[in-house]
Amino acid sequence: MNTSAQDQFSGQNIVDAAIRIALLGIMAVASLRIIQPFIMPAVWGIIIAVAVHPFVEMLAKRLGGRKKISAIIFALVAIAALVVPTFMLLSSSVNAVQELSEQLENDVLRVPPPPPGVADWPVIGTPVNATWNLASTNLDAVITKYSPQLREASTTLLAKAGGSAKGLFMFIISIMIATALLITGEGGVRAINKIITRFAGEKGPELVTLATATIRGVMQGVIGVAVIQSVLSVIGMLLVGVPAAGLWAVLVLILAIIQLPPILILGPVAAWVFTFADQVPAILFLIWALVVSGCDGFLKPVLMGRGVDAPMLVILLGALGGMMLSGIIGLFVGAVILAISFTLFMAWVDESETEKTDAGSSETA
Repeated sequence: MNTSAQDQFSGQNIVDAAIRIALLGIMAVASLRIIQPFIMPAVWGIIIAVAVHPFVEMLAKRLGGRKKISAIIFALVAIAALVVPTFMLLSSSVNAVQELSEQLENDVLRVPPPPPGVADWPVIGTPVNATWNLASTNLDAVITKYSPQLREASTTLLAKAGGSAKGLFMFIISIMIATALLITGEGGVRAINKIITRFAGEKGPELVTLATATIRGVMQGVIGVAVIQSVLSVIGMLLVGVPAAGLWAVLVLILAIIQLPPILILGPVAAWVFTFADQVPAILFLIWALVVSGCDGFLKPVLMGRGVDAPMLVILLGALGGMMLSGIIGLFVGAVILAISFTLFMAWVDESETEKTDAGSSETA
């Protein structure tokens, strides 16, 4: 073959390779755009499957090894645990809004005067006390004065409600993905091991084990404790008759996930309880609020387990960043993913230091 023929053949190969690469790139981009809405639910589904796998295995043993049935039971219980509180939250919120609207229309809404200690609150005490006093004597004046802020707040609440509905739908999809992974558990584990080993080499199975321990630790120690605190808080609020208890419980859940004390929500709620409840129930609720807010101090060491040591700042940044990126579902996923990444990174750093120490010891010997 002469030189011109070789150049022509080489040029044709380059063109063919470029066309194939372009087609592969187009297919990859198109596939990514198609699955983009489901990336976060898929990640959350994997996290859920890893976290609950031991419990599903335990249930399967009790059911005579019927893994599929145990996975379906988990899915039904998890969906019910999401839908029922959401329905209660919507119902209590709608009822509270309807009652408030009726009282405003009939001009029977009365705001009790602020307790004596409100004026002594740092920074915000004086304006809060003045506004509260005005509301207790002339509610129409307060509504007229703050109507732009109230209108903006109502619009924001409606937008947040729409985002919460979308987040609930994504949670249900995630649970369905997790159920499918639990049913095909062994095959999924083998596939993940192969993929991670392909990228990480011989350390692949070790990284999978570390990531699994981190997921379970964060889910139990962060998400699990947050759910417990939220449930306990809503029980206390329902017992003393706090309106829209479901809404405050959701705020408690969010604060607990981002590692802020729930007393930031329960404290003002407890102060509000003193304005309408008897003294003994109000004091009992305040004690309950303090217990709920501080129970993470002994629950986290019990539930977190071994295998994860993620600092509070890492979880906080992950939760806040995830929420800004993907809404309410990102609040959960962000905390878990950043904790996993931090744990894997620190394991890699520790391994590098160990290798250097071993190398220095061998040279000295």
